[in-house]
Amino acid sequence: MDIDKMFKLPAMPPGKAGSKRKLPDLPSADSEALKRFRPDESSGASEGAAPVRSVDRSARVEDESEDTGAPSGNGYDQDNSDPEDDEGRFFGGGLNDEQNQILDIFDKATDDQEVAAMTLPALRRMAGQFERTVTRNAEQRGKYPDDPTKFIDSESDLDATLKRFLPLTQNPTVFYPELVKGGTITLLVSLLSHENTDIAIDVVEVLQELTDEDVGAQDDLSDDDDLVNEKAEGSSETRLAMAELIDSLIANSVFELLVSNLNRLDEKEDTDRQGVFSILGVFENLLSFMPPLADEVGSTTPLLKWLLDRMSVEAYDSNKQYASEILSILLQSSRANALKVIEMEGVDKLLTILSQYRRRDPREAEEEEFMENTFNSLCSLVSQPEGKQQFVAAEGVELMIMMLKENKMARGRAIKVLDYALQPADGAPACERFVEMLGLKTLFSSFMGKAGDKKGRAQAGTFEEDEHLLGIIASLFTNLSSDTPPRLRLIAKFVEKDYEKIDRLLELRRDAEGRLRTVDRQIAEQRKDLAAEGEDIDESQEDEWYFDRLSSGLSAVQNADYILAWMCMEDDGAKLHAETLLSRTGQSLSDVNKILSEMAARIEADDQDDEESVLAQQKMILDHLVAFLGSS
Repeated sequence: MDIDKMFKLPAMPPGKAGSKRKLPDLPSADSEALKRFRPDESSGASEGAAPVRSVDRSARVEDESEDTGAPSGNGYDQDNSDPEDDEGRFFGGGLNDEQNQILDIFDKATDDQEVAAMTLPALRRMAGQFERTVTRNAEQRGKYPDDPTKFIDSESDLDATLKRFLPLTQNPTVFYPELVKGGTITLLVSLLSHENTDIAIDVVEVLQELTDEDVGAQDDLSDDDDLVNEKAEGSSETRLAMAELIDSLIANSVFELLVSNLNRLDEKEDTDRQGVFSILGVFENLLSFMPPLADEVGSTTPLLKWLLDRMSVEAYDSNKQYASEILSILLQSSRANALKVIEMEGVDKLLTILSQYRRRDPREAEEEEFMENTFNSLCSLVSQPEGKQQFVAAEGVELMIMMLKENKMARGRAIKVLDYALQPADGAPACERFVEMLGLKTLFSSFMGKAGDKKGRAQAGTFEEDEHLLGIIASLFTNLSSDTPPRLRLIAKFVEKDYEKIDRLLELRRDAEGRLRTVDRQIAEQRKDLAAEGEDIDESQEDEWYFDRLSSGLSAVQNADYILAWMCMEDDGAKLHAETLLSRTGQSLSDVNKILSEMAARIEADDQDDEESVLAQQKMILDHLVAFLGSS
C-alpha cells in the first residue's frame, strides 16, 4: 500500500501548477519533515515550555495510542509481528488476510475521495468538520496549555483539514459564496492569530490560493462567438464571487492580522521565511484585484513601515525584493500612502538603499527588479511637493547626477527620478540645485548620446530615456526664473557649438513623430469602423485615444516643441536655425505652434480659477509661447 497517498496534499487545480510565484532556495517538503515536532523530543515541554512552533504534518500510527496504554484500535498486536519485519507494520508481513482487506478498502476509499470532484454538499460537510476540528484544538489547548503532547494530534488534524481548502479554486462561483455564507471565511481569518505560527502560515497559504489572480481563468482561444460570450459571463461571475470573498476578508480585519504575522515570524527559519513570502503574496493578490484597497492598507495597518524597514535590511533575498514590489504598488496611485512614507523619512531611506547601485550593477535579475521597484517608489514620492522638498534636503539631486556620470544600470532610472523631481509643482528648488551641482554638463552629455562608461564606450539610451531627458529640460525652462544665472547657463548650452543641441532636439522630434504616425493610422481606422457602424464617438473615447497618442510619442513631441519655442523666444539665432532645419522636412514653426495650441486647449482651469495653480501657470506659459510663434 502506498502510505503517501493517504496523506498527500489535494491536487492543484488544472492549469495552476507551475504558475505561482515561488520563493527560491527553500528546503523541500522531505527535508522539512525532519524538523517536525515529536512528543518524545519535547517531554520537558510541560514545565513552562513555549507554545509549539511546528505542526506534526504527517500522521503516525503510534499517535492513536501513545501515552494511553490502550490498543491502537487497528487489531494489530506488535508482539505477534513477523520477527523478520524490523521496519514495522507497513514495511513487512505481520498482517493477516482480514487486516490486509481492511487496509485495501481504506486505500480505495481514500483514492476515490481525492479524485472525486468537490460538490457543494461535500464542501458543507468539510466546513462542518473544519469547525469541529478548530473547536477541538482550542479546547485541548485551553485544557493543557503547558503540555503540547495533549493537543499535537488535534493540531495535526487542523493542518490536514486546512489543506483540503486548496482545490476550491476549481469552481469559485459555487464555492466562494458558500464559504462566506457559512462563516468559514470568518473562522479561517481568526486562525491567523493562532498560537502556533505554522497554523497561521497554513491559513495564509489557503488565502493566497483562494485570491490568486488566475482563479477562474478562462481559455479565450476559441473563435466561437457563443463560447466567447459564455466565457465572458463566467469571468464576470468569478469576479463577483471573488469580490464577495475579499469583502468578507476585509470585514474580518484580514489586513491587520496579516501584518501582525509579519511582525511575529522569524525569517531566520525557513518555514517562517516562506510564510512572509506568502503573506506578501496575499497582499499582491488583493491589491491586484482591487487597487483602491491601497489606501485602506496604508491607513489601517503599519505595513508601509514594515516594508520600508524590510527593504533597508542589508542582506539581499527574495522577501526583500517582494517587499519592494508591494511598496511600489501601494505608492503608485495613492497620495495618502506617499505622504505617510514621506513622514517616515522614506525619501532619505530609499536614497540610502539605492546608493549601493551608484558604482555597481545588480548581481542577478531578481535584484535588478528590486532596484527597479525601489526607483519606482522613489518616483512616486518625489512626484509629491512634500517629497520634492525631502529629495532636495537629502541630497537626492546630487546622487542622481553621480549615477548619470557612472553610467551603470541605474543611470536610466536616475534620469526618470530627476524627471519627476524637477517637474512643476514645487520643482523649482530641485531645478536650481541641479544647475548648481553642475548637472547640465552631465544631462546634455546624455541628451547628445555621448554618455559612456569609464572606458569611453558609448551607451545608447532608449526612447524612454530620451522622453525623460526632454521632460527634465522642459521643467528647467519652466522653473528657472528669467534672467537668472541658472537659466542663462541653460540657454548657453543650446547656443554653444553652432546650436548642435537644436539639431539633436529636432532629431528626437522626428523620431517621436514617426512613432506617433503609426498610432494615428490605427486611430483613424477605428474612427472609420465606428462611423460605418453608426456609433457615436463620445468624450471618453476621445480621451482614450489622446492618452494612447501621449504614450506613443506625442508626449516627446510636446516637450520638444515646448523647448524649441522657448529657445526661439530667448535667442534669435536659435529661431533662425530651427526654421532652417524644419524647412528641410517640409515643416515650419506653425507645426510647432499647432502642437502647443492643442496642449493649451486641453488644460482646463479649476473651479476657483486659481491663478496660482500649476495648471493655470502652465496654460499662461503656453498661451504666451503660442502668441509669440503666431506673430513671428
